Amino acid sequence: MHLKKALWSSGLKDNSSEGDPQAQASVTAVEELVNSLNRQRLYREVTLALRTSLKDARAEFSFLRLRGLRFLLNFLRSVAQSDATINLFCQTQSIPELQVVPVLFRHSLKETEDDKVDSLDHIFGVEPLKITGPSTGAEVALALRVLEGCCLLHRESTILAHQHKAIEVLLHILSTRGAAEQGACLDALISIMLDSSSNQMDFEVCNGIEEVTVLIRDKQVDENLRLKCGEFLLLLIGHVNGREAPPMLTIHEDIRRLLGEKSASLIWAASQFGSTLDPEQRLTALHIQARRVLESLDLY
Repeated sequence: MHLKKALWSSGLKDNSSEGDPQAQASVTAVEELVNSLNRQRLYREVTLALRTSLKDARAEFSFLRLRGLRFLLNFLRSVAQSDATINLFCQTQSIPELQVVPVLFRHSLKETEDDKVDSLDHIFGVEPLKITGPSTGAEVALALRVLEGCCLLHRESTILAHQHKAIEVLLHILSTRGAAEQGACLDALISIMLDSSSNQMDFEVCNGIEEVTVLIRDKQVDENLRLKCGEFLLLLIGHVNGREAPPMLTIHEDIRRLLGEKSASLIWAASQFGSTLDPEQRLTALHIQARRVLESLDLY
């Protein structure tokens, strides 16, 4: 769903009234009213988009959940276009029934074995057994993209993710799913660990670095996924470096042990890339440095 500007909100200024204080006051009052109405309209659109998308995202069938996730992802892209809509989205995430992250973990990102039948009492009752279809690879990958967007736009979403054991869930996906889900998983891991010491500590406890290094060292793994692992390590080390007491205290030693001294040194040096570059140049530099990390691993 795309948030559009109201047609009636344009063309309010009248240059002919610039010399008349009373007319200017009237115009100002009208503009304030229009701005208030516009904020109310945006809030209604945001809440409506969330309610509609989350209803599908909670569905029993994967194809309905997939539709809801697509709507959510398009909605988040539209929200990110202005600070006003970002603030409105953040406000809605304090309302339990509109929170996105819990729905993702309860429906699209939960393990299939969670649906196993523990009791046969439903056979003798009048209520039918509710069976939820398993998540497809496309659904998992899309849910991870939505999770990434929520955490980047709304910092408290990382807290909600921690409450649902996000690191443990995502590392399981990283070690068991396909390349598309794994790539989205690496991006989501960065977003939920950004400025979240609790998620960073969970990542260390769950040996997350080891899971990533297993992928990047395996030459049978898709090259694009290995490059994504290199980018992940560069971003992670760059974020941890420079802190007096980072949550992941052993990360440097872990990388040296798992990848070797030469590759680890290259990652530490390259992780400080382009601090003065614009975002597009930083992204290009990140790709180049990740390629060099991969070449160093293949060489040694």
